[in-house]
Amino acid sequence: MAKPIPEEDLAAIEEIVRSHPDGVTAQEIAEVLPTGLPRRTLQYRLQRLVEEGRLAKEGQRRWTKYRLPAKGRGEGVAATPETAEEEWDIVPLSENSAAIRGYLSQPFETRKPAGYNRNFLDSYRPNVSAYLTDKERAHLAKVGKPQIAEQPAGTYAKQILNRLLIDLSWNSSRLEGNTYSLLDTRRLIEFGEEAEGRDRLEAQMILNHKDAIEFLVSEADGIGFNRYTILNLHAMLANNLLPDETAAGRLRHIAVGIEKSAFHPLEVPQLIEECFDQILATTGAIEDPFEQAFFFMVQLPYLQPFDDVNKRVSRIAANIPLIKSNLAPLSFTDVPRSIYTEAILGVYELNRIELLKDVFIWAYERSAARYAAVRQSLGEPDPFRLQHRQAIRAVVGEIVRRGLGRKESAAYITNFAKENIRDADRERFREVAENELLALHEGNYARYQIRPAEFEAWRQVWTGATV
Repeated sequence: MAKPIPEEDLAAIEEIVRSHPDGVTAQEIAEVLPTGLPRRTLQYRLQRLVEEGRLAKEGQRRWTKYRLPAKGRGEGVAATPETAEEEWDIVPLSENSAAIRGYLSQPFETRKPAGYNRNFLDSYRPNVSAYLTDKERAHLAKVGKPQIAEQPAGTYAKQILNRLLIDLSWNSSRLEGNTYSLLDTRRLIEFGEEAEGRDRLEAQMILNHKDAIEFLVSEADGIGFNRYTILNLHAMLANNLLPDETAAGRLRHIAVGIEKSAFHPLEVPQLIEECFDQILATTGAIEDPFEQAFFFMVQLPYLQPFDDVNKRVSRIAANIPLIKSNLAPLSFTDVPRSIYTEAILGVYELNRIELLKDVFIWAYERSAARYAAVRQSLGEPDPFRLQHRQAIRAVVGEIVRRGLGRKESAAYITNFAKENIRDADRERFREVAENELLALHEGNYARYQIRPAEFEAWRQVWTGATV
């Protein structure tokens, strides 16, 4: 299989073309790219963008120009049948997956209508039944386990949080048809800049993902497959996107349909609630984190317990056991939308999981490799800071909330260390805590759970005090 092209490289080319509404040649693109790129390599990447429907090609040979497709300038870009077929060469598929594809290739009007099959859920027994084989789970554990000592829940995700926020927000939104590019998403998340000419709902979708991911990572010790986590996750992902604002974080009371599918979801509210609670209880009882993640990705969208945003909840929530177990997160890097859509339809209409499983395993391999590289570039975290991170957060936060000056702060740290830190670590703790105070600024104080007004009041005291 050919080496996948980094999405950042494709997005950079796409950005250049976007700035030339009348079209741009390959030579003009090459001149604008920040790093030199061999002409053959650039041509290959342009061809890839055209095949994916992200760019349109006009003219021949030296008169060839590239521009955004007509729909790509504002609305979602639908892949052509040729493009969709090309995407299927990316993910290795089993024979069973090919059979699912064959069935779904029929027009949905001619496929057999299917209702919600309660037995599909009832027949699963945690730690007895399994969607993933022992071999598959062992493989995923091998590729997803970072080479680090045992650490508190969420440590790995916090180390790569900045990259995870962008990757997972963009990829999950992209699977819903969001037309933001990776670079657009980065600017929106890091600087709050919305892309020009895009629907504001797209920006809202991405920012909702950011909030949901931050919630899971920051609350790693307290999250789980329970009502508190999943309902609040839905409320964050659905924020300002539903016609009925009260439906965010609430189970469904209305009938819904699945576009271009022969599947008809459950309609009785009482049964929806029963099955929802059963899914949570079953998922929570599963011991293997990968089986947990995949089971929830299968069963939650199948039930459709919310008015909308069900698949988004399942994708983000699949990261709960991975975050808690300090495994590489799943960000759906490079997963083609057409493949994911058919994989979900296979569950809806046939209760077949093989195609979605192929996608899940391949996507996790891609994500794990990506974050292994990201973490390597960041270097190893300071083990002392990791060990005492809660105490450092507590002492810095309390100093700011009390509005202490420099002398008072030094005394407070000393007293705190005497009462809470063992003798051998006290001096280093004092040094680290004092350095954290000196490095505190408007861009990093939120991690200490400090409010803006508290920070500003403390800053005035701190800068006006004498040592």
